[in-house]
Amino acid sequence: MNKVKAESLQHAREQIDAIDTALVELIAARQFYVDQTTRFKKTETDLQSPDRMEQIIVNVRAQATQQGLDADFIEQLYREMFKHFIQRELKEFRP
Repeated sequence: MNKVKAESLQHAREQIDAIDTALVELIAARQFYVDQTTRFKKTETDLQSPDRMEQIIVNVRAQATQQGLDADFIEQLYREMFKHFIQRELKEFRP
């Protein structure tokens, strides 16, 4: 993503709004694919996938550090997403 210095408060806010829209779209796309994985999982333990979650955490922490972000903050965001998606999967798995 191209980052351009804001020329005004309004410009900065417009950029933030556009980023928020993109973030929500990306989270919706992630949820779509998480929902797809439910078809391939056979047990509730498969839904949790702790090894996969830890692999993702390692990856996003490294990406956060490369981007100059607080890796702990990014990890916290991902762990919250994981909780939400697991609850969603469990509802699908045991209707």
